[in-house]
Amino acid sequence: MFLNVHSQYSLRYGTMKIETLIKEARAKKIHQLVLTDINNSTGCMEFIRLCRKHGEDHEDKHGTFWPAYAIRPIIGIEFRRDHKLLYIGIAKNKEGMKELNDFLTHHNLNELPLPDKPFQFMNAYVIYPYQNNIILAEHEYLGIRANELNKIAGKSLDSVKDKLVVFHPVTVKDKIEYRLHNYLVAIGLNTVLGKLTEEDVCEKDEVFIPEDELKKKFISYDFIVSNTQKLLDSCCMDGYTFGKKNKKIFTESAENDLKLLTELAMKGLVYRYGLNHDVALKRIQNELKVISELDFCAYFLITWDIVRYAMEERGFYHVGRGSGANSIVAYCLKITDVDPIELDLYFERFLNHKRSSPPDFDIDFSWDERPEIQKYIFRKYPNTALLGTMSSFKDRAIIREIGKVMGLPKNEIDDFTDPTKERFNANNSTFNKILAIHNYMNNMPNQRSIHAGGILIGEEPLTYYTALDLPPKGLPTVQWDMYEAEAIGLDKYDILSQRGIGHIREAVQLVQKNKQIAIDIHDFKSFKDDPKLNSQLRAGTPIGCFYIESPAMRQLLKKLQCEDYLTLVAASSIIRPGVASSGMMKMYIQSYHNPKGVKYLSEVMKEQLGETFGIMVYQEDVIKVCCHYAGLDFADADILRRGMSGKYRQKIEFEKLEQRFFCCAKDLGRDEETTKEVWRQISSFAGFSFSKAHSASFAVESYQSLFLKTYYPKEFMVAVLNNYGGFYQRWVYVNALQQTGAEVHLPCVNHSDDVVNINGNKAYLGFIGVQGLENRLIELIPQERKQNGNYIDLEDLIKRTNLSLEQSLILIRIGALRFMGKSKKELLWEVYNYLGNKTKPKPGKELFHLPSKEYALPNLDTHLVEDAYQELELLGFPISLSMFDLLKTEYRGDVLAKDLEKHEGKIVKMLGNFVCDKTVYTIKNTKMWFGTFIDNEGNFFDTTHFPNNNPIYPFRGKGCYLILGKVVLDFGVPSIEVHKFAKLPIVDNPVLITNSRPLKI
Repeated sequence: MFLNVHSQYSLRYGTMKIETLIKEARAKKIHQLVLTDINNSTGCMEFIRLCRKHGEDHEDKHGTFWPAYAIRPIIGIEFRRDHKLLYIGIAKNKEGMKELNDFLTHHNLNELPLPDKPFQFMNAYVIYPYQNNIILAEHEYLGIRANELNKIAGKSLDSVKDKLVVFHPVTVKDKIEYRLHNYLVAIGLNTVLGKLTEEDVCEKDEVFIPEDELKKKFISYDFIVSNTQKLLDSCCMDGYTFGKKNKKIFTESAENDLKLLTELAMKGLVYRYGLNHDVALKRIQNELKVISELDFCAYFLITWDIVRYAMEERGFYHVGRGSGANSIVAYCLKITDVDPIELDLYFERFLNHKRSSPPDFDIDFSWDERPEIQKYIFRKYPNTALLGTMSSFKDRAIIREIGKVMGLPKNEIDDFTDPTKERFNANNSTFNKILAIHNYMNNMPNQRSIHAGGILIGEEPLTYYTALDLPPKGLPTVQWDMYEAEAIGLDKYDILSQRGIGHIREAVQLVQKNKQIAIDIHDFKSFKDDPKLNSQLRAGTPIGCFYIESPAMRQLLKKLQCEDYLTLVAASSIIRPGVASSGMMKMYIQSYHNPKGVKYLSEVMKEQLGETFGIMVYQEDVIKVCCHYAGLDFADADILRRGMSGKYRQKIEFEKLEQRFFCCAKDLGRDEETTKEVWRQISSFAGFSFSKAHSASFAVESYQSLFLKTYYPKEFMVAVLNNYGGFYQRWVYVNALQQTGAEVHLPCVNHSDDVVNINGNKAYLGFIGVQGLENRLIELIPQERKQNGNYIDLEDLIKRTNLSLEQSLILIRIGALRFMGKSKKELLWEVYNYLGNKTKPKPGKELFHLPSKEYALPNLDTHLVEDAYQELELLGFPISLSMFDLLKTEYRGDVLAKDLEKHEGKIVKMLGNFVCDKTVYTIKNTKMWFGTFIDNEGNFFDTTHFPNNNPIYPFRGKGCYLILGKVVLDFGVPSIEVHKFAKLPIVDNPVLITNSRPLKI
């Protein structure tokens, strides 16, 4: 009888989870119902699965035993336009749901409003809200509420008697959730509660009631009940099965897929390992057997095809990450550059017969090249869509939303969301009311979005399972997330992007262009043994090199005296919060420098964790311990691995596994106290562990960046700048470019492009990054120059680019017209003379050029300081002078960064240009800070600011600081514990000084 049931996926409208509405229906002895969420089918597959699950005896996570009681699931969609109900679509079967999804998808992808009447469905019903004078097709019906029966009383029903069905929407669980529903609707409509109308919200009786009670309401119209039952009985969702929904065949058959995959793997074997490598050959053969048995040949081949297209047809660079790096087949197909034999990565971590969750490859492309890869995938493979995600109402954002719909003033809402005022708000009745609503709303679905990089490629149209959205990315996107995709049986392809790859790609291109040298950036094996690259690691100077450039990573590399690939792989993992916060990072560094002093918990731990000195550093280490110490099988290890991820971690899984861990360890005769300590380390590390394959992939990319930075530093730093840097602000990379010996010039209309360019030793900053310069001109100025030659003078530039006065001033002030041999102030006079009149010159080519009149100007003073101020304003950093040059004082500190180690334990006074800072909380929940600075010679040094010396946030923005503090060494790496700290003033801008005299610089 329930043809129109809403779940929480009717965003900002329905209040019940799928699980909840099933339990409510079971409690009311309801045997069948139709899930019809508003303009989406997000919950339909989940609804079918859970109904089937509840058709079996089972115990839920709360310990409640549910006897077998099947609810027959039926699915559909409620269609609304401008928040008004148009009609409800109910699928007769799987094909009918595809029709409904296709209908909604058509309007979503073409950005069309839903029509008053839908398509002519062949396998779906349409239910309209009751209305007079409507012509109905065979598959169309009228839904009438019990409180609307008076509308048909005493009327002839011959024309619609067979078309009337019971219409009893379900939206909320009870009276409390009805109030919650009102808040959700108000949030969705962006209005206050008092302005909601009856049409905006559901009716108060939109709850589940026993079927017999609902039928009694229609006792005088039993034919309506019969019509409804007949409609429901004709619907069947048995066509839905779950598992293995990805594209199954890459070629024309599974046999040919395996043949092609084998050929590619063997060809790659020679490239990666040379001839006669028996260990690699045997491993490839074993992997191919498992891949074939688990029907993953097409998955590997599609991933290979994506990488092949990127490398061979587009010249794009990529990085293969994730557990896929455990596969030697993936390595030989160039999907990854991680050698699993060298790192002892076992394939079972990626794919095995007992694995319950689908594996995937993480393929990173440059941030500006990924869209082209996505387009290729959508062109070549039908049944493709981006993976969606669901954002939810969270924490203090809920308080802000509720406060807005309650009509509270902004300052009161700000107080309620301020954590420092919680104890003052505790006795506020309004605040407590908000908190009560917050408890219901927390983690409710709020809006659909896009997964960071997931792509689904199905064997059959994805609209069997979901309608498709069209988010701002402009590509069809499914309406559910990765967990639902996994439950349905769709394994995602992670096509990701990062700026670090852009650095590598462009640097290789610049080297080819400027030096005519072709670099095989995938020749990683020669990079990792290069002493020059490893010396940079040891020195902790990899600025611009992916993630290893951060202050924390630079310090770790120096503490480890890292000078090889395997140590960098470990460093990539121990820097993560789980290892660092548990104290294992410090223990690892100590053990690294004193391996003979390591005390292993047992011989098994020594055998399995000898490489990491008995410390669990990777997810693989935890799995090794579970398998070899406690004797758990790979199925249990897989549960544990999933549990280690914050996305999957569930208390009940860990508790069950803990019991099995201890029992199995006891059966193997392990010491009980040792077992407790082993488990303690596992559980403390589990939530933040990192895959060794991930770490290895990051390390490979870092070495590739290091190679370019070491041998082609100018081109590399230009590439970093043009791909918008990395961890630091732009000026840090300009400083690094200057440190390479390059002459860095301000933007120039006759030399600069939109981005930074370099020719020989001269690098010109691009127009991107000049504050206030229009995007049109950023592209047009260099494009026009390349097509029609250099600009002759200001007048020529204005006519050819249609410069406005405002844009001309920006270019003059940044020095982009300095090639003309005139000072900025002369050019300012000239541009006002030219563009300051009411009649503006018309752009375009002239048949005859009449030169403008020349005027004799008085001598106008020029100051480098004034130029630097303008550069600070328009670029964010000065080029004409350094920040040290701008200081009022000539003092540059008593000690330089390179000499800090000589002053251990001493109080020193230093001068540093502020780079960045990080705030952390101590055990006592007080704040402390870590700072990073560059000294006058361009070298980095780090500071620590304890709360007793710095009771408030000590930093005052960009600029130079005078630092007094004690030099401390941690594993030989110096930093300064700050005692006193002050930002230094810079010289005044001459423009603002009355009757100023020229300054000597």
